[in-house]
Amino acid sequence: MIRSVAWRNIWRSPLRSGIIIAAISVGMSAGVFTTAFTKGWMNQRLEAGVETEASHIRIQQPKFGENYDLKESIPNSELVVNEISKLDHVNGISPRIVIQSMVASAETGTGVKIIGIDPEKEKTVTNLHSKLSEGKYFEGVKRNPILIGAKLAKKLKVKMRSKVVITVQDASGNITGGAFRVCGIFDITSGMFEETNVFVRKTDLARLLDLESSVSHEILVHLDDTELIDQQSLLLKNKHKNLLVQTWKESMPELGYINEIGNLYIYIFVIIILLALGFGIVNTMLMVILERIKELGMLMAIGMSKARIFGMLMLETVLLTFTGGFTGILIGLAASYATMEKGIDLSSYAAGLEDMGYSSHIYPVIELETLVTIAILVLITGIVASIYPARKALKYNPAEAIRTE
Repeated sequence: MIRSVAWRNIWRSPLRSGIIIAAISVGMSAGVFTTAFTKGWMNQRLEAGVETEASHIRIQQPKFGENYDLKESIPNSELVVNEISKLDHVNGISPRIVIQSMVASAETGTGVKIIGIDPEKEKTVTNLHSKLSEGKYFEGVKRNPILIGAKLAKKLKVKMRSKVVITVQDASGNITGGAFRVCGIFDITSGMFEETNVFVRKTDLARLLDLESSVSHEILVHLDDTELIDQQSLLLKNKHKNLLVQTWKESMPELGYINEIGNLYIYIFVIIILLALGFGIVNTMLMVILERIKELGMLMAIGMSKARIFGMLMLETVLLTFTGGFTGILIGLAASYATMEKGIDLSSYAAGLEDMGYSSHIYPVIELETLVTIAILVLITGIVASIYPARKALKYNPAEAIRTE
């Protein structure tokens, strides 16, 4: 009974109710679409960071990351690799040689991280092989092939099959160098990674450094279930206490912060929208009560309890808020689904975004958990916004209220 009366009361002034519902709808649709857009943006950066750069778990000597000393290799790395590859949920493992050194073209040179990999094993831990914008993954060049990033290629002014020279200090402390030829250029929309990392075959780099090909400075591990990363990392830490075992969150903490900051930004944005809408709802309901003082006085005079009047006014506010909020969520979902397949092209800002590691083509992502949270926040806003107008209505004296014109 109260519910049907409250719903009819909302539409006694269709224009006013329609305007406030439209305002709530526009605000919530913007909130939902921005949430989906931000989630997609953050997820793409996270996926690119984990699946292309860090993989799930990294194993090194504890001091290797300090100065990339050639001597800080993993003892018996082949044995370690064999042991880990037999563990449950491990679906990829790749040993690497890693050094910091110089790469130079005929035009210029720069410092980079040189990563020696087994191309086939590397495919099991990263998706680098699928990120080539030019050339083929270690194909087309027989001797000393090298993969470089698009941004580094631009900086060195080199193209496919161009020759570059890597200068290193070998295991004996001698300065030496080797000529490599570009077999592929990768583009992962992370300008910093593209500019500072090159990939060569592990055997080629070991020969240049005068190392055994079995030597490895780090081992990347990929799992078939991302929910088990922490569990498997703890298992490896207990088995290899002399080594530094890190999940991607530990080896690249900035990636973990991206997700946390993204979620925080989303909720702050939605709360600001709801706060603004909440004040609008309070103002609207105060106007409604001022227009209905005489009616409310009559209801109290014929015996309707203050609790029922309070409940009716609260219900009106909640229904008004939820109608607008639900409509806004549906509009936001429709806009998100409409752009989900083809994405949103921000190529005009590509240079700046890629320098920060973000893609310029965003695919919105809708998460049920976030939608439920937004719906709950809308409901809470409606309840909170209804309290003050409803309490104000109860302060009127029935006799005085009836005489109000």
